[in-house]
Amino acid sequence: MIPDDPEGSVYRFIIVAAKRARQLQGGARSLLPTTSKKPTTAAMEEVRRGLVQYSDIAIQHTFEVPAEE
Repeated sequence: MIPDDPEGSVYRFIIVAAKRARQLQGGARSLLPTTSKKPTTAAMEEVRRGLVQYSDIAIQHTFEVPAEE
């Protein structure tokens, strides 16, 4: 799970880890020293440890307050 995720969403964990794995496959450096050559394994560990920052646009839109005229 994602440490700062108050809902404990497994879906969010999978999406964030998948996007991070794509970054690693594209040449991004791992945030952890790892012996695993699989980007998915490295990405999941980075997300579990809270090293990957993300923002949930759907949640941000929920909390937007309309401007008063």
